[in-house]
Amino acid sequence: MKAIIYTLSIVVLMTLVTTSCKKEVEKVPFERNDLDNIFDVSDSNADQAKKYLYGIYTYLPEIYGRLNDGFLESATDDGVYINFSNVTGSFRQNWVSSRNVFEETLWAQNYEGIRRANVFLANIDKVPVQPAVLKPQMKAEARFLRAYFYFELLKRWGGVPVVNDAIYEFDSKIDIPRKTAGETFDYIISELDAAFKDALPLAQTDVTWGMVSRGGIMALKSRALLYKASTLFNPGNSMEYWREAAAAAKQILDSNYYSLATNYITLFNSVRLTGTAREIIFTKIKPVGTILETVNGPVGYVQGSGGANNPSQNLVDAYLMKTTGKRINETGSGYDPANPYLNRDDRFAASIFYNGKSWFNRPVQTYEGGLDNPLNTQNRTRTGYYLRKFMGAFETASSISNQTHNHILFRLAEIMLNYAEAENELNGPGGTSSPVYQQLINIRKRAGVTAGTNALYGLPAAATKDEMREIIRNERRIELAFEEHRFWDIRRWKTAETVMNQPVRGMKITNGTPLTYTVFNVESSMFDASKMYFYPIPFSEIQRNPSLTQNPNWN
Repeated sequence: MKAIIYTLSIVVLMTLVTTSCKKEVEKVPFERNDLDNIFDVSDSNADQAKKYLYGIYTYLPEIYGRLNDGFLESATDDGVYINFSNVTGSFRQNWVSSRNVFEETLWAQNYEGIRRANVFLANIDKVPVQPAVLKPQMKAEARFLRAYFYFELLKRWGGVPVVNDAIYEFDSKIDIPRKTAGETFDYIISELDAAFKDALPLAQTDVTWGMVSRGGIMALKSRALLYKASTLFNPGNSMEYWREAAAAAKQILDSNYYSLATNYITLFNSVRLTGTAREIIFTKIKPVGTILETVNGPVGYVQGSGGANNPSQNLVDAYLMKTTGKRINETGSGYDPANPYLNRDDRFAASIFYNGKSWFNRPVQTYEGGLDNPLNTQNRTRTGYYLRKFMGAFETASSISNQTHNHILFRLAEIMLNYAEAENELNGPGGTSSPVYQQLINIRKRAGVTAGTNALYGLPAAATKDEMREIIRNERRIELAFEEHRFWDIRRWKTAETVMNQPVRGMKITNGTPLTYTVFNVESSMFDASKMYFYPIPFSEIQRNPSLTQNPNWN
């Protein structure tokens, strides 16, 4: 029978792939099959319907590799892209030009995910799913996914058209106005609340790894409500929004299921329910491989790496001193500019390749003319650093091997920081035994920061709300570095107009005895606050939908 194709946007239909060890690879896209075959009234195992549902998971966001090997953080003050095209600033400038060519397709991709969720929800009741408890669980998954896609749209474009359960064909006439951002948030939260009521497990298991649980639903709600409470969406600073955000994060913490991993490096290579995985709340499954190492590792090793994403000096300066828990510019921090990488918190070496860091049994050489920073060569670090985070533990290995590189979409440390931020905005930091202090202490403890005589791990004993706000923001920056938070955080806080109008800096190291270190400007940035807090809506979408209005000041 003729293929049935519904869409809100012109989009190439994606061939669906597996998202867990239990899911079979599809031989053809489901949209080439008749829906009566997918939602078969005689299929009590719901095999085809399950495959269709699993396929919707492929529309979830990814953290690394999706922007021509660039990370979204390489368009912030945290890093730069090595830019193989040798056009200075081209990757970063895609976010300040009239059209963002890297992210523009996500309008279509997310609406395609929404459409598929709607198709599933409209047809699953035809299937006699056994055992019967599975059907409401499958519906809950679809509703969660639909809410996630709307959130991805919202954080990029603000309020968007909400189609509810409508299913549009390719040639359908579309004339739907945008909801406000508040109305879009309300729809997302209502969908998550409805999904939470169904009997999903609290957490992922070995069997359901990569599938949403109640923990994943709560985590998305926590993130969405935190964004809703933030300055970009809450200019009047409603305390009720912060109260809702704090309660959503606390609900996860109160489940007492999740726990911080002890090893920050191996956390990002977790294979299902290891001890490390108890920190992971929801993840998008990807095949094992070495692509992340070979694209991003230092360039001078026989394993052949491309050094694509280079952390900035701006980010390096944000990491804490291990024995004091202070920033490098704080009085009494213990920072030595003649030995700038000594005694930094454990997340620093777990996230960034710096000069002298071990990798494949030799020190990384990012000094001028070093093995990993060869002179007169395009393929070298632009900042004096390479990205180490997400890679396998190859510090003392003799050869590279396949690694698990799943995209961790939610983990406990983020929720702890969500809670600390919301509580601080709502009630202030409180005393040193308050929830705000305790979340930060637990995160810093895992990072190897010394407790100190007052057991506050470098935190000031009587911080003001403003002081604690800056501490929490910096903690998010270093704890969640390159996990695609910084780009959105500086927007929701409305600090991008300050942050992104400063140069991105690097470190030039000159070889000698001793080494000399010189900070230099790598790239300029430009952020136009009159329009750049939201993306421009793709012109093709405005042409198709006469009620769709463009975001302010985008021509």
